[in-house]
Amino acid sequence: MTALPSAPVEKVIVTYKSKTAEAGSNAAAKSDAAAKGAATGESLAFERRLAGGAALVDLGGSASKQDVAEVMDAFRADPQVASVEPDIRAYAMAVAPNDTDYAKQWDLFEATGGMNVPAAWDKTTGSGVTVAVIDTGYATHTDLATNVVSGYDFISDSADARDGNGRDANAKDEGDWNATDNECGLGSKASNSSWHGTHVAGTIGAVTNNTKGIAGIAYNAKIQPVRVLGKCGGSSADIADAITWASGGSVPGVAANATPAKVINLSLGGASSTCPSVYQNAINGAVSRGTTVVVAAGNSNANASGFTPANCANVINVASTSREGNRSFYSNYGTIVDVAAPGGETRRATDTPGTITTPQNGIYSTLNSGTTTQSAENYQPYQGTSMAAPHIAGLAALLKSAKTSLTPAEIESAIKANARPLPGTCTGGCGTGIADAAKTVDAVTTTTPPTGTVFTNATDVTISDNTTVSSTISVTGRTGNAPAALKVGVDIKHTWRGDLVIDLIAPDGTVRNLKASSGSDSADNVVTTYTVDASSEVANGAWKLQVRDVASGDTGYIDSWNLTF
Repeated sequence: MTALPSAPVEKVIVTYKSKTAEAGSNAAAKSDAAAKGAATGESLAFERRLAGGAALVDLGGSASKQDVAEVMDAFRADPQVASVEPDIRAYAMAVAPNDTDYAKQWDLFEATGGMNVPAAWDKTTGSGVTVAVIDTGYATHTDLATNVVSGYDFISDSADARDGNGRDANAKDEGDWNATDNECGLGSKASNSSWHGTHVAGTIGAVTNNTKGIAGIAYNAKIQPVRVLGKCGGSSADIADAITWASGGSVPGVAANATPAKVINLSLGGASSTCPSVYQNAINGAVSRGTTVVVAAGNSNANASGFTPANCANVINVASTSREGNRSFYSNYGTIVDVAAPGGETRRATDTPGTITTPQNGIYSTLNSGTTTQSAENYQPYQGTSMAAPHIAGLAALLKSAKTSLTPAEIESAIKANARPLPGTCTGGCGTGIADAAKTVDAVTTTTPPTGTVFTNATDVTISDNTTVSSTISVTGRTGNAPAALKVGVDIKHTWRGDLVIDLIAPDGTVRNLKASSGSDSADNVVTTYTVDASSEVANGAWKLQVRDVASGDTGYIDSWNLTF
């Protein structure tokens, strides 16, 4: 919501000092409200006691700003009153984006088959996270362009790449059309270019609230196109190298990735009863670097265990559901499926293959109108587990942005644990259900108040460019050493949290790093709780939170921090 309505103040919240009669007696608070009303000429009335002990006082209807000011001044002048504040209005911030085709994106918002995405946008939109789309490359599209970062073309065969030179730093989609039947093996069919990677990318990160086209799930994330599929598909050797490079690993002969991805989407696959070691090694490496790998289950209406990389370990394996909340008729299934997401159905199972009879039930996203080479940009509905996987990749980006400390395993666990049962049917197994974006984001961002003794410093400390500052908490009254699971709660306001290095300094000077800097983490603020093994430290003494700003252009301040013993 960009403009909030102006609502009149009708009530005030009065906190009395702890030992006053009004702090503990509703009758005393009621009497005081009446006295203040008589003094100001307003009809004040004690309404109820709030959970925190404050008194809610009704002003007797809409009051002018001057009336409210007079009432608050009267309470402030009373030495028995600790504070007084207006009872202000709050408003839901999740509103439908203004993208012109948003109404066609049932997969984001419909209660039956959708993924409950808009309610997650109050808390996270993917800022600071790069998602690699390892696919056919990128067909230029104005509804994606500002969210696209440099990628790479990993197709090593120049004929398949259609760019004349094999691997290079240009991830442009040169088209994956087949001119004749059997061109790509016996039984292959002639087909137009799919612009598949661009469709996948739009679901994840289309530019949003730009009065055109569609909305992306993680619309403030960055999309990194990595080209592995060209004429007649792509090779496992090229795809494995792409996984390694995209996640920040080293590939011989290829320059390092300047913007490594924290999420990889693999809407691709082939038949194999086992996961090839070249895939598994690349995936394991990516996960070890902190990158979540999302894979499409496959479109053969068969057990996903017979398809790869869906049958690899350390991935989130995604089945497809329809607008009605059933398993899509084409979707693979099985015990190795982790979760389901909307993949749509542009036709019914009994309709002629290749026809589009229910376009409104497909997944609408960015595309290109060229039959072979690129032409004008457009939008079209597709169906497939290829369309389901980017819904989960987008959700993974939302989660990583909301809580940067999440590991790939924690992201997968959160998505699976907070999925909802399919409202329809799934024969064969669709994992834990349809992913629920808002519920999952809420689960990882809602923290249970810690138990134990809490020591807090809420004095603001300014963080200027390229400076080191600290805030001290003096711990007293403890015996022995600090706990092995010392909780360090941090609330730092900053306009580019990637600039910050955060350390905890024990009383004896031992430094424990809580957060490293990251040039690609452009999100605001650090609001989280770290767990530190401080069992070797004496508990009592001066503990410091040290914050270093290592870049120019963004500043902030330590709002507060705490230690829980």
